[in-house]
Amino acid sequence: MTGIATLPTTRDEDWRYSDGEYLAAASPDVVNHWRTLEVPAGETRSEHTFHASGHASGEEVDGMVDRLRVHVGKGGRFEAFKTIAGGKYARVEIEVTLEEGAHFEFGGVTLGGEDKVQEFVTRTIHAHPNATSNQVVRAVQWGQSTGNFLGRIEVARDAQKTDAAQNFRAILLEKGASANTKPELEIFADDVLCAHGAAIGQLDEQASYYMAARGIPPEIARKLLIQAFIGDAFEAIADDAERERMLEDTLANLNVEAV
Repeated sequence: MTGIATLPTTRDEDWRYSDGEYLAAASPDVVNHWRTLEVPAGETRSEHTFHASGHASGEEVDGMVDRLRVHVGKGGRFEAFKTIAGGKYARVEIEVTLEEGAHFEFGGVTLGGEDKVQEFVTRTIHAHPNATSNQVVRAVQWGQSTGNFLGRIEVARDAQKTDAAQNFRAILLEKGASANTKPELEIFADDVLCAHGAAIGQLDEQASYYMAARGIPPEIARKLLIQAFIGDAFEAIADDAERERMLEDTLANLNVEAV
């Protein structure tokens, strides 16, 4: 018997902060589609993606869902650096399973105004010993927009010497903007290092005052502070040119009214 694809709703825990209107109107085939990637043992694979459009292929509603499952072989490495800047609703979801000694590196930025809802959802499965993972997500929101990060780390009983970390920070440039985070740690091993951190606030007024006192115009000062803030998400990109490209493309979508 063939199963019938159903749509998630905001009552589902993993979709609790999503756009309910998009989910009600979207195609189940699009929302439930997963891409897959196999990283061979000892090798490195990476994705550097800028999501500027809100329309998925074949969709009429303004929204985008990109879901990726990755299996990283022993001693392998998977890197994903992504910016979400377009569309009324955009969700990037990554599920990674790590073999022994493998590594997962993730850097993500949401950049949204108006009433956009943008979110990263990750599930990192440490299935074997000595694997590592690091996730850095930054959200810059203004207008009535929302930036979300749901990050789940699972450590199996035999996955000793796991070292996993995730960090989320959000800057709300206007009062109507918001951000949500839901970090989860499920640990069954006893010799591990697992950490998460989260902070949501406004731009550092002290830093703005310091820059203004040295003659830097307020709009330039704000943009420099935002640049430094989102730069954290791309710090682990080894190639200098690629790191600069990701940063420049992201900053180019920073609404002038927001700064």
